[in-house]
Amino acid sequence: MIDTILIKKRFCGPPDSGNGGYVCGMLAQFLDGIVEVRLMKPPPLEKPLFVEHTGDGRVQLKNGDAVIAEARKGRLDIETPDPPSFEEAREAMTHYVSEDEHFFPTCFVCGPARREKDGLRIFPGRVPDRLMVASAWVPDETLSDVHGIVRPEFVWASLDCPGAFAVLGAGIGPIVLGSITAEILKHPTVGENCIAVGWEIASEGRKRFAGTALFSETGSPLARARAIWFEI
Repeated sequence: MIDTILIKKRFCGPPDSGNGGYVCGMLAQFLDGIVEVRLMKPPPLEKPLFVEHTGDGRVQLKNGDAVIAEARKGRLDIETPDPPSFEEAREAMTHYVSEDEHFFPTCFVCGPARREKDGLRIFPGRVPDRLMVASAWVPDETLSDVHGIVRPEFVWASLDCPGAFAVLGAGIGPIVLGSITAEILKHPTVGENCIAVGWEIASEGRKRFAGTALFSETGSPLARARAIWFEI
């Protein structure tokens, strides 16, 4: 079975390639439950990419013969911390980097150059006295299906960039997503107040391991993920 995915320019991470969380979320929909997606190459924009089922449970996203990403069933053994309140998450956003400081200011998820109903505008900032970053997020109608339910790829996207800012520490420099394992517990709806959080799990050389989660305003978990990031 072969399908195609086209990553529109709107959904970029770096200016010339797809946002990792969004692309992984698109590919993950070809499997059920907890899914691990590994990125091998920068996903090109505005070009049909082929989704190929390998027959052994894996699903590959391919540009010609080149494998861009690969998905498989995964496991998610992480402890999810209690989230800050929605107001605390909004306050944390005030500590976010400026457009001039940001390494990918047009990123679909966290780019400060993106406007409302264009990017997700998730701006993770440090939460005082907590080892995490957080951002408030209110999904808009451009992200939903006809029933007002936020589509899976955008839930996955919300789990992406908070992990990057959780592991950056005091330094601001470009890092890229290597792999992400995620689970959606409940889809948010348009206009729902959500809380996106990220925290560092460990580091190993150029690798950074992060946990991320999305919560409702009342603190109910909506989705969670574990990701590996690479310094570049």
